[in-house]
Amino acid sequence: MKEILAKYIPERALELAFDLIQKCNVHLKIVNERVTRHGDYRKMPDGSHQITVNASLNKYRFLITLIHEIAHLVAFEKYGRYIKPHGIEWKKTFQQLMLPFINPEVFPSKVLPVVANHFKNPRASSDTDEKLSIALKQFDPANDKNYIFELPLGSVFRLYNGKIFKKGSKRVKRYECVELNTGKIYLFNPNAEVELLN
Repeated sequence: MKEILAKYIPERALELAFDLIQKCNVHLKIVNERVTRHGDYRKMPDGSHQITVNASLNKYRFLITLIHEIAHLVAFEKYGRYIKPHGIEWKKTFQQLMLPFINPEVFPSKVLPVVANHFKNPRASSDTDEKLSIALKQFDPANDKNYIFELPLGSVFRLYNGKIFKKGSKRVKRYECVELNTGKIYLFNPNAEVELLN
């Protein structure tokens, strides 16, 4: 297991992450990409703990996702099953578990301040933190996708599910975009990745 994990996370995070997986008795499954989530945690009917993480994530996003899911397990065990999945108990647990990894031996110096800032108040998804998402994207393999905020007003773009939209103006934080087939308006985070059509 350790040799497999070594392919997916930063080298200097390996021992600590592996110890955490063993201590929490986690069955880790590395799975093909799911567009809607990076990972998830489940308590299995036999009482064991299963965590899945997408194989397609870069090593820094993989590490953050792994610790995010372990934080669910630890928070549920410590505070009970009825806490909010991303409530205060989970946030505190996530911060505590992540703290030993937030150092220059694990994260590159250009990303470290963004990671540290994110963990002052971690969100339900690292993707909703625009600065963190963009900072981590530089370690992804190159692709033909664009961020919504990069597209000119009125651009037409396609989502992963094939739906086609036209970019509108920015509200407070998100962009109003019209789905061309239905005329419905949807709000998009600035760091949503899309395929520019024209």
